[in-house]
Amino acid sequence: MGCLISHLAAKLAFFPPTPPTYKIKKREHDGKFVALKTTSSLSICGPNDDPSLDILFLDTKRGNKIVAFYLKNPYARLTLLYSHGNAADLGHLYDLFVQLKVNLRVNVIGYDYSGYGASSGKPSELDTYADIEAVYQCLETDYGISQENIILYGQSVGSGPTLHLAAKLPRLRGVVLHSAILSGIRVMCHVKCSFCCDIYKNINKIRKVKCPVLVIHGTDDDVVNWMHGKGLWKMAKDAYEPLWIKGGGHCDLELYPDYARHLCKFVFEMEKVTTEIRLRKIRQTLRLPKRSNATSTSSSNLCCRMKPTSQEGKKHGSETCCWWPKCTGCKPKSSSCVSCFKSNCFKCSCWCNCSCKFPSLTCPRPKCSCWC
Repeated sequence: MGCLISHLAAKLAFFPPTPPTYKIKKREHDGKFVALKTTSSLSICGPNDDPSLDILFLDTKRGNKIVAFYLKNPYARLTLLYSHGNAADLGHLYDLFVQLKVNLRVNVIGYDYSGYGASSGKPSELDTYADIEAVYQCLETDYGISQENIILYGQSVGSGPTLHLAAKLPRLRGVVLHSAILSGIRVMCHVKCSFCCDIYKNINKIRKVKCPVLVIHGTDDDVVNWMHGKGLWKMAKDAYEPLWIKGGGHCDLELYPDYARHLCKFVFEMEKVTTEIRLRKIRQTLRLPKRSNATSTSSSNLCCRMKPTSQEGKKHGSETCCWWPKCTGCKPKSSSCVSCFKSNCFKCSCWCNCSCKFPSLTCPRPKCSCWC
């Protein structure tokens, strides 16, 4: 039953455009990949080629080959890794990527899930996880971009793979959740409890994200209620000021001026976060509790072996005294005086009779007399 519900949730979660809005063709004269519109032979970039666009084919660990668009900005310090919603592909998103690249002054990489666009395979939760991991590995190995300079962006279903990767990367620069979901079952059934058959359990993964998290959601979203976004924002460890767009739906938030304004503010603030500031935050999270007074007050109970030369030892003719009044290990073997046989005679209790220290030494005062 659980597998059936999980399969049903997956069916309702993925709606790849059919047919895809683009196709990939390799040019003969230079061997470069170009993206053409499905309805015509025109490039999705327009009449002129986009020199900043790299079209990539990436192999995933689950055996699929996915398509990714990488748009370079020569002035960028950060890179935005974009995971789109369930009913779109890269053909829909190219114009948005260009705007984000210019307005946010970032590099942008977006990808199609397995079974979307020109990517092979069929869409599933596990495949989307493998897809985003392949894209991140490409950024790291082919472009030399470390996680410290990456902002993950997840829209709707894309919040699932986004939080999956964010939970594994502790040094990410930031995360943006756009119309995100708490989990797949919670979108369909509006339940508050968790099920083993659920997909995209973001409600559990958001707590593992260590970088700043920006949540953007429309208050009139009729697909994913804005309470999903509010719940994720409340559970985030390092929650950034959220953006609740009044009257915003599920697929139109980019049209509101507040969207670009608030997103720019977040990205620019993430640019200012230096290594020193990040290390300071880490130290604060790892700060050890202050030492209590119990440590100093209990020092008097330590053995005399830990003490400097004592007056009691000097009285016995020795530089150090083995016996200490509160040291349970260094008290004499017997409670009675070895000379006068009176109990609790500490003066006549020869320190060499102590079993805890130097049993081979001779008594410095073999003829001590009892004065008790």
